[in-house]
Amino acid sequence: MSEPVRLSKLMAERGLCSRREADVYIERGWVYVDGLKVDVLGTKVDPGCEIKLSGQAKTAQQQRVTILLHKPVGYVSGQPEPGYKPAVTLIQRDTQWKEGGGPAFSPAMLKGLAPAGRLDIDSTGLLVLTQDGRVARQLIGDDSDVEKEYLVRVEGRLSENGLGLLNHGLSLDGRTLRPAKVTWQNEDQLKFILKEGMKRQIRRMCELVGLKVVGLKRVRIGRVALGKLPLGQWRCLGEDEVF
Repeated sequence: MSEPVRLSKLMAERGLCSRREADVYIERGWVYVDGLKVDVLGTKVDPGCEIKLSGQAKTAQQQRVTILLHKPVGYVSGQPEPGYKPAVTLIQRDTQWKEGGGPAFSPAMLKGLAPAGRLDIDSTGLLVLTQDGRVARQLIGDDSDVEKEYLVRVEGRLSENGLGLLNHGLSLDGRTLRPAKVTWQNEDQLKFILKEGMKRQIRRMCELVGLKVVGLKRVRIGRVALGKLPLGQWRCLGEDEVF
């Protein structure tokens, strides 16, 4: 017989919500295990059990927003650094893209809004901020398999077999990187498609093969593209869009 596991952990593993959200739902009596309400934090259950969320939990999830921002250079994606502003400060009424559709800005959108992944201060492009733990887990969870696509301008001379190494064979911080897809777009621009996001990963990868990054733009996360979203503006993820 399988060892019992914490209900909140199992809910997160199944993609029902984040562990923090699971604890809230359990406390509010919004979680049913094999047909029975569970409202005690720390409850352990059989790993094969059936878990269902109440209508209140599903309504709460539907009200959570996910925002797509075209981050400019000079903004940090996460915690603010001295002299720099976090990207979330760009989520305002007057920076919402008029052609983006979706609900109009309201202050409630900022509550619990956090970046799902990093985009360093010197980079631009698509940054996802979300109130939804399911989206965050999909994009930055340990088992995430979502592709991120970047256009990268470089200078310098590529070392012998450098392109092959960029695709697979490099290590950072003592860890072998997952295979990537790296191709030349033109004489000074590479396209990177990665399924991981270590700190300043692309810049460090390029340094290892003799190149210096002089411009980096993220243009796609999963099936969601930056598209025509103007620099410094944002829109809500559409109801028909999935990563």
